[in-house]
Amino acid sequence: MSCIRFNTPAQRRQLAESAPVMTSSPDPVAQFLSPSVTESKIARIRRLASDPNPKIRESAALSYHAPVEVYATLAKDAVASVRACVARNEHTPCDILRELASDPDETVRGWVAINYFVPADAMERLAEDDSETVRRLVAWKAQLAAEADAPQPVGV
Repeated sequence: MSCIRFNTPAQRRQLAESAPVMTSSPDPVAQFLSPSVTESKIARIRRLASDPNPKIRESAALSYHAPVEVYATLAKDAVASVRACVARNEHTPCDILRELASDPDETVRGWVAINYFVPADAMERLAEDDSETVRRLVAWKAQLAAEADAPQPVGV
């Protein structure tokens, strides 16, 4: 005997009637609202950013809701993987991405190169980077941008 229970039509109807109505978007994922950003959440991100464990600091660096000073502090972290997380976060301010474009670690500079919001002057600097990997990432990103801007064939 199976332990799976199938809801009756009446149960399914009652569930549907009691569900919150979120029809502002046809995208099913958009129907699930994120919790609001509160002061306690910001305080938690600040605590995570100062944790002795670099993996915990990485999670703070990846947060979309970290205050600017948290990104700035983590961009100077002694552990390269933490700086790399700041570099790959699309919410990292441009000035911090500019600084990270000169990071001593190739991986950090690579993440800056593929960050969608990196400033043009930082990309120009990364295009001349000592690392072949970083230069290739810059070229790859430029190729993707050119392909996106190219007119698409009609009627194919």
